[in-house]
Amino acid sequence: MQTTLKVGLVQQRCGEDRAQNHAASIAGIREAVRQGAQLVLLQELHAGVYFCQAEDTGRFDQAENIPGPTTQALAAVAKELGIVIVGSVFERRAPGVYHNTAVVLEKDGAIAGTYRKMHIPDDPGYHEKFYFTPGDQGFMPIDTSLGRLGVLVCWDQWYPEAARLMAMHGAELLLYPTAIGWDPQDDQAEKNRQRDAWFTIQRGHAIANGLPVIVANRVGTEPSPNGGAGIEFWGKSFIAGPQGEILAEAGNEPIVLVTDISRKRSEDVRRIWPFFRDRRIDAYQDLTKRYGK
Repeated sequence: MQTTLKVGLVQQRCGEDRAQNHAASIAGIREAVRQGAQLVLLQELHAGVYFCQAEDTGRFDQAENIPGPTTQALAAVAKELGIVIVGSVFERRAPGVYHNTAVVLEKDGAIAGTYRKMHIPDDPGYHEKFYFTPGDQGFMPIDTSLGRLGVLVCWDQWYPEAARLMAMHGAELLLYPTAIGWDPQDDQAEKNRQRDAWFTIQRGHAIANGLPVIVANRVGTEPSPNGGAGIEFWGKSFIAGPQGEILAEAGNEPIVLVTDISRKRSEDVRRIWPFFRDRRIDAYQDLTKRYGK
């Protein structure tokens, strides 16, 4: 197996024109491959706007089966370019059962696996519980020709348990397709705190598990359909190594980010920081409780 893996991500703006969004995603994938990427991560719900700002039953019409139009389009690109792609789909599983689902396409265009978002938020501007059923597949990595991918989605990124379980099941990379931003009316200090917390928690997952982390966020201000201020998605997509070191980082504009990660570095780091060896699994029973005493 080669000692380095070149990975890429696409950070993009999205609008109501879904064909245009798909075209931008695919153009980004092609640019990443032009720069040598073998694995490309797309952001959360890249086919459209972040519609969860409001509760609208009409939005369910945008949901797709898997396989469906988005996976078929990405599969064709994966096969043509001979790469692995991690995409994101508003999945229609059954009438009344919808998921926020990451899909991994193999080099031959086959679906290597899916991950249904487990942690579903219901916060101001993020009314995802109205749309998405929590995932039921557990925290299991997806095997590909490039390694075992621990794919999680957005709100999952705040939970160390999710990253840990992916790592415990053998994930070699952690990947987070994301859609996160701030209220444009927040002051700059609050904006900085939110973004710094988001950045720090995911670097912490890299450190705690000795794994590279790849995060793809969207950019652009998307207005609220109910007349509110909307969400200003801050971008700042990044790729970190297994000690949390930043290998590549985006700003707040559309960009394709590509960098090399070492396939051996995780082994080296875990030898000097043996967190898995020293875990006190005999004393963690309370983690399965909602709260302590």
